[in-house]
Amino acid sequence: MKCLIIASGRGSRLATRSPSKPLTPVLGLPLIARVILKARKAGIKEFYIVTGYRGKELQEYLKLFAEERRLKITCLHNENWERENGLSVLKAKDVIKEKFILLMSDHIIDENIIKKLKNQKISDGEVILAVDSNIKNNRFVNIDDATKVIVKDQRVVDIGKELESYNAYDTGVFLCTPAIFKALKQSSERGNTSLSGGMKILARKSCVKAFDVNGNYWIDVDDEAQLMRAEHHLTRILINKECDGPVAKYINRPFSLRITKFLMKTKIQPNTITVFCFLISIIAALFLSLKGYLPLAIGAVLAQLASILDGCDGEIARLKDLETRFGGWFDAVLDRYADALLLLGLTYHIFQEMNNPGVIFLGAAALIGSLINSYTAEKYDGFFSKKRNQYFRIGRDLRIFIIFLGGLFNQPLAALVLIAFLMNIENIRRIVVLSRAWS
Repeated sequence: MKCLIIASGRGSRLATRSPSKPLTPVLGLPLIARVILKARKAGIKEFYIVTGYRGKELQEYLKLFAEERRLKITCLHNENWERENGLSVLKAKDVIKEKFILLMSDHIIDENIIKKLKNQKISDGEVILAVDSNIKNNRFVNIDDATKVIVKDQRVVDIGKELESYNAYDTGVFLCTPAIFKALKQSSERGNTSLSGGMKILARKSCVKAFDVNGNYWIDVDDEAQLMRAEHHLTRILINKECDGPVAKYINRPFSLRITKFLMKTKIQPNTITVFCFLISIIAALFLSLKGYLPLAIGAVLAQLASILDGCDGEIARLKDLETRFGGWFDAVLDRYADALLLLGLTYHIFQEMNNPGVIFLGAAALIGSLINSYTAEKYDGFFSKKRNQYFRIGRDLRIFIIFLGGLFNQPLAALVLIAFLMNIENIRRIVVLSRAWS
């Protein structure tokens, strides 16, 4: 399916952030890029972008972006960009002859909206508008700017910013047939060149179906306040990652997100951060293996630093849509090596201090429990992710934090005992939970 994106407006209210509204950075990535990437996540591969104000600048960016992300992007220019947005949609009437998704370049949306919308049944002559029926206390909507909708029997009967009585918002996401072009042409001939004008004509014919987004987010980034809301929400999604343990969620993530916001402005790749974290872990393990409190404390601090930075690779991958199966697997492999080296370093430190062979067996119990804990995580997390809720989890974030505290307070033996106990008990608990769930 093709996707048409309107990106012709000036966006004067965001001029302090960027002279071109579609190129306004949101956590280091331009608005237009975020819209395209969300649509690609929903399965769309071919894009038509209507440019206008500073069109040449935007087209140059999109050419490089298409090459970098291996996308098919065709630019259409609207010379009358200062007029209403219906004229921008009309620019595609000669190149799009089948049903298509229509998006706005300044609307950041949940890809699930597009996924569900593009699979809806639509007849020739119809348009489906994604609407948000949550009109009370919707924190993402600026009521003064929002386009309002009246929905009756799952059909849009009226639309416009001026409506005083309404029961939904227009999200700016459409599943269209070429009928939209005919309606926009009729509306333009009557003096109304807005997209809403064409929709009104179709609505009077009962040709606009309503599709409720059902709580999936959409944010119209029209001004700095909305831009801040968008950035805040995108980071909240990362904070509320279901498989985060308590240390990752409440201690590591607030620090890693601050680092990620800075790194988002650079071209650094997630896998580069993964390797960097592994190198820090190697150095940490070397310090942990040395005698004395100072190297123990340094190693513990470096281990916790690596744990915090380890969140940045995934955050950047998700925020920039750079997630790959290899990246996730590569990160997991290096994490297992890092875990083993840190525990070996800690065990050797204790063995040198105590000269007791029992420490080796304790270290083995901690190492085996930790590796099995990581091995069982995939099935355990996969089971709960299908339920889409928070769940109890003891994992890597906690054991690294225990090493950090044990080293900082000069209690390496207590740390090793606690890791060996917690990891193996957690593995047994997971076996019990999944045996009950799958039996």
